[in-house]
Amino acid sequence: MRKLIAGINMTLDGVCDHTAVDADGELHQHYADLLKNADVVLYGRITYQLMEFWRTLAEHPSGEKSMDDFAIVMDNIPKVVFSRTLKKVDWKSAKLANQDLEETVLALKKQSGKPILVGCRSLIIQLIELDLIDEFQLCIHPVVAGSGLSLFENISRRAIFKLIKTKTLSSGAIIIYYKPTIK
Repeated sequence: MRKLIAGINMTLDGVCDHTAVDADGELHQHYADLLKNADVVLYGRITYQLMEFWRTLAEHPSGEKSMDDFAIVMDNIPKVVFSRTLKKVDWKSAKLANQDLEETVLALKKQSGKPILVGCRSLIIQLIELDLIDEFQLCIHPVVAGSGLSLFENISRRAIFKLIKTKTLSSGAIIIYYKPTIK
């Protein structure tokens, strides 16, 4: 059974907002490595549309090696997009989900292969509620956003996690690896 890994950037105050944190080469490399070691990534519509930036960069490199390298990895990994409003996606490596989130994830987990990633705040919240996340990789940046969307907003019950490891980046960001203790 494949593992579902939730990986996301957040601020010290728990806000998930890509504009609140600085992404450097080391962070791009970390996420490129994570994507290279996965078979598929799950996104909601909003995050998917934000990630389309990387498709553009893959087609028209910037000259910034870490960003261009990440763009190629992001361009190639299969993506499953959950949306009630999108009728189609035109990124060659993306497809719209044809089942609900729980059915899709359960089917993917039964397949053999490398881990499944989810990098979208709204899907992570839903998957926490469904007890389907096997590992969290929270990259906490040394920034207080002050306002914005909290990763753990609207969680209906207590959850306990076990620390697996940590990784400190030169920027001061810390990646904390957790697994749920009760499944």
